[in-house]
Amino acid sequence: MNTVNQAIQAYLQQNNYKRLPIRAVLFDMDGVIYDSMPNHASSWAKVMQSFGFKMSVAEAYMHEGRKGDETISMISRREGKDVSEDERKRIYQKKTELFGLNPVVLPMKGSLELLHKVTGSGLFVMLVTGSGQPSLLERLNFDFPNVFTRERMITSFDVNNGKPHPEPYLKALQKGNLKPDETIVIENAPLGIEAARAAGLFVVAVNTGPLPDSILIDSGANILFPSVESLCSNWEQVYSCILIAQK
Repeated sequence: MNTVNQAIQAYLQQNNYKRLPIRAVLFDMDGVIYDSMPNHASSWAKVMQSFGFKMSVAEAYMHEGRKGDETISMISRREGKDVSEDERKRIYQKKTELFGLNPVVLPMKGSLELLHKVTGSGLFVMLVTGSGQPSLLERLNFDFPNVFTRERMITSFDVNNGKPHPEPYLKALQKGNLKPDETIVIENAPLGIEAARAAGLFVVAVNTGPLPDSILIDSGANILFPSVESLCSNWEQVYSCILIAQK
């Protein structure tokens, strides 16, 4: 775990912190808690194409974490088309409907065990997601009982600016009564990583999608694991590095 120690020390130096008194772990949802990104990406591509926009499944992964309205606005501006607020709502509603027709999304392998390990370490967890997908948000307490509470959750309904803007993570700090050095973030998407780093947070990336590792690193990830399962398997070592940095 030398790389974890090195990443923590680099973060401390960059931010002029003497230690890392971690109290909480902030989890992204899609691609971290749920294996939902394949469904999101295919739904976005199909819906946008049906409305006359150019968007591939691969591009959808690059917009992961952005609010749906912002994704539609960005692509419409790129293609020089004027889309009204009502039409953006209609497009997003169609995307939501199509997402619901996909096979049932399952929790990401290793996510429940990782959540239990994190809470078992004496840390509390928060959810910070750019999603407003009711079908997933309503399932959280069923799939992850007694883990997440609405009071410790930031969704697209809670912010004006989605990722990569730091507002979602700044709101989480406010809700959790946390300072930047009292938390770490677990993210899988470039925009989410950018948002967390812009908020001054330490980011552990898990590459659960088709993007190359270099994109996540270049987005600002402090440390990278190849999967949620890998992070879960190494949590004890990661946490031991955090404990050392707390002294």
